[in-house]
Amino acid sequence: MNLNIIQMILVVLVAFLAGMEGILDEFHFHQPVIACTLIGLVTGNLVPCVILGGTLQMIALGWANIGAAVAPDAALASVASAIILVLGGQGKAGVTSAIAIAVPLAVAGLLLTILARTIATAFVHLMDAAAKEGNFGKIDLWQMLAIGMQGLRIAIPAAMILIIGAGSVRGMLTAMPTWLTDGLAVGGGMVVAVGYAMVINMMATREVWPFFAIGFVLATVKEITLIGLGAIGLALALIYLALSKSGGSSDGEGGSTTNTGDPVGDIIDDY
Repeated sequence: MNLNIIQMILVVLVAFLAGMEGILDEFHFHQPVIACTLIGLVTGNLVPCVILGGTLQMIALGWANIGAAVAPDAALASVASAIILVLGGQGKAGVTSAIAIAVPLAVAGLLLTILARTIATAFVHLMDAAAKEGNFGKIDLWQMLAIGMQGLRIAIPAAMILIIGAGSVRGMLTAMPTWLTDGLAVGGGMVVAVGYAMVINMMATREVWPFFAIGFVLATVKEITLIGLGAIGLALALIYLALSKSGGSSDGEGGSTTNTGDPVGDIIDDY
């Protein structure tokens, strides 16, 4: 698919916003489901990009910056893979290939992230100097320039992909043999499972596992729609909140027990 100049400008703008939000975390434009959806919206490929964004979001659920460990770059992965999907012109059929390309891009994006954060240390020293002078205008200026650099970290690669053009991207995707695309599909599915497993590993507690088991079983029932699953999840959350008010309230002999912060666990202990 060939994009006109207006669409290209909007795509680069979305990429710029995604890069900034990777640091700001205010409107979450860097999240795959949002970044891919916006690119699909401005390019007229909404459905394939929403599918891509939702799948990548499941992978990125397990990505988090912990201490000095920097997570893969979800913003670059989302923007670049969505652009490649759109330029490839394969529609829903190209989602698998785009996902397979997104994961290496996310890891490669770490280099750009580290470079941008290294340069940002110089901005911090400049802001410190401006603070000593009491010049708040300079502080704001250096802050905006530093955040703008983070936006360019994603916008420049996005512009480069657009310059390469639809023909080259389409040729690259169609040249991939069947065995490779099938293997990428299997690998992409495994990566999604690993990302979700990382989230479960972080959230797993004694009182959460029963809810996970209930949701897992209900998800296998094909007659239940996503709206139905959402309603059930909301009901379980309300039940949990109701139980939290009674957790640790009584030991059954007129005394009281200590609320440990695990409401369902406290009730189970009482029994």
